[in-house]
Amino acid sequence: MQHLNNLKLILRCNFLFFFLFLFIIVYIFVFTVFIKYDSKYFGTESYIEGKILSFSLNGNKLKMNILGKEEIIGTYYINSLEEKENILNKIKIGNKIRLYGSLQEPLNNTIPNNFNYRRYLYNNKIFYLMDIDRYEIIKENNIVDKIKDFVYKRAYSLKNGDYLLVLVLGDKALISNDDYNTYQNNGTSHLLAISGSHITVLLVIFSKILKKVKDIPKLIVLSIILLFFGFITGFQSAVNRAIFFFIISSINKLGKFNFNNLQILFFVAFIMILLNPFVIFDLGFLYSFIICGGIIYYQDKIKGNYLQQLFKISLISFLFSLPITAYLNYEINIMSIFINMIFVPLISSIVFPLAIVTFLFPFLNPLFSLVLNITNFLNTLGKQISIFINIPKMSIFIVIVLLLLIILMKNNKKYFLVFLAILIFVKCSCNLKNYYQIIYLDVGQGDSTLLISPFNNNVVMIDTGGKIKYAQDNWKKSNKTYNLSDNTIKYLKSQGITKIDHLILSHGDYDHMGEAINLVENFKVEKVIFNCGEFNDLEKELIYALDKKKIPYYSCIEELNIDDNKLFFINNKDYDNENDNSSVIYTELNNHKFLFMGDAGVEVEEDLIEKYNLNDIDVLKVGHHGSNTSSSKFFINNIKPKYAIISVGKNNRYGHPKSSVLDTLSNSKIYRTDLDGSIMFKINNNKLKIETCEP
Repeated sequence: MQHLNNLKLILRCNFLFFFLFLFIIVYIFVFTVFIKYDSKYFGTESYIEGKILSFSLNGNKLKMNILGKEEIIGTYYINSLEEKENILNKIKIGNKIRLYGSLQEPLNNTIPNNFNYRRYLYNNKIFYLMDIDRYEIIKENNIVDKIKDFVYKRAYSLKNGDYLLVLVLGDKALISNDDYNTYQNNGTSHLLAISGSHITVLLVIFSKILKKVKDIPKLIVLSIILLFFGFITGFQSAVNRAIFFFIISSINKLGKFNFNNLQILFFVAFIMILLNPFVIFDLGFLYSFIICGGIIYYQDKIKGNYLQQLFKISLISFLFSLPITAYLNYEINIMSIFINMIFVPLISSIVFPLAIVTFLFPFLNPLFSLVLNITNFLNTLGKQISIFINIPKMSIFIVIVLLLLIILMKNNKKYFLVFLAILIFVKCSCNLKNYYQIIYLDVGQGDSTLLISPFNNNVVMIDTGGKIKYAQDNWKKSNKTYNLSDNTIKYLKSQGITKIDHLILSHGDYDHMGEAINLVENFKVEKVIFNCGEFNDLEKELIYALDKKKIPYYSCIEELNIDDNKLFFINNKDYDNENDNSSVIYTELNNHKFLFMGDAGVEVEEDLIEKYNLNDIDVLKVGHHGSNTSSSKFFINNIKPKYAIISVGKNNRYGHPKSSVLDTLSNSKIYRTDLDGSIMFKINNNKLKIETCEP
């Protein structure tokens, strides 16, 4: 008994918490910054063996997480509908499998301030991706893995499996990007993640079943049940937090240690970081602990009737999540406070419990479908009333300061003014750049360039890029659709840019304007400018979208005023093909000459040399992605470009850029988006500064 009392005294000591805090800071630094980790594979292996940890099947794409010497993510493309229908009988969680194919290193983001997939995988100790040619099962799974596999297969097989999978198991593999992005924009995507509410439901159910069992055996049984649920759902951070919190809270109560909930939360965080220091980069961990800690810290302020308490909890959650959301997404939705007041009780009290019951008793699926339709309708409605405030890229230091200010607000509301002042400063600081920026964005096999004038006064986009879509059988189609321009939009927001003043489309090919509709529907565009010639079907489709949004558009113009400079459209001749009808744009920015060739060919180049004095060009956007239909020796020798930018996709099917074009440009410094990522020119004090965002 005396030993227990001594332990209590030690644990209650404030110095202990201070020591543990300093220890965990050093621990994080050593294991995530100081120590560098390398793969156990060489990268040249033609096959690997390992255990299937998880899988997802979407369209004709099978994705598997395999644990061999280390974890690897493999992708296999299914060849036939018959193979797809049988795939779930072959692929089982826990099976030992041999994969044949090639290992690839994941890429960094090639547009600044976007999601870095390579860093994300590194934080999860994943160093390679695998393109799978074929596979074979070596060994069947064990009984525990069979249970996990059964649960996942059941979700896949049921109607509304996409929502059952995400609500019951926290797996977003099947839910469409459009639906999930809407939840994310409304600030309610956290409700689709496995969290403390799942643990609460399990505890309520099994506590009633075990109500006659004594405290310690009951704690042991409940802990085993929760840990098994954690295993089934992949031990996600929010689940681990809830499980450890329950276990430590129960020990605290039984042992009469008298720790408060914040202290317990600290112990939980300490244990999770000790087990995996990289968990601090996990968004589920950050949101879960920061919001949970915020609600506990402000608990004495959460008073009043049900609606008042709901509003205060939603407001506190919004404030504590704001710095992280702003840091990641470069905007916040202030209406998410009120949207969450509707969705938190709706999903936690109705949708989630009904999902569990429907998972167990599928005959309730019609009722679940009705509730889902209502929820998704309200989700869409929430999108309509959302009010977004752009917050440009800020440092981690500012994020920490903002969180500290939210804590200090509790006892002194004046800190809220400091909080607002910092946000306003961040918001305005991006408009202090007194130089031109020209960014050749990496959009794969396509073109897209941004011209940003000093102080963000005027933003011009030349082309949007676009991935050509080919007709597919329905069984091959995935509900995971990705728009290249989403990365562009995110970059613009990170720079504090909330509108494009002029969207110039050089011509009507998909790789130059295929993303235009997504852009005008998800970002503010003031004016659109087309090239000369008749509108093709793709351009007509865009014009329909422009008319709906009442965005003015023009075609075949000769010049455009951009602050104190002009863009000159120097190709107004009518040719017999879309490429040669490309708008060719010439401009001088602080005495530096820029030329954008679109996909214009050799005939256009000859006409331009004959008509204009285009010599000593500083930066040339090379025509037609480095195809040998453009960039003739005659043209290049006349304009003498100092820098040549080739916008081209990695390992593209056309073989661009052609070696003959690279030879022709040998006297220029060549930058390629497939090798260099996005290429950024900054003109400051009449000097060109060049940066790249390499893959």
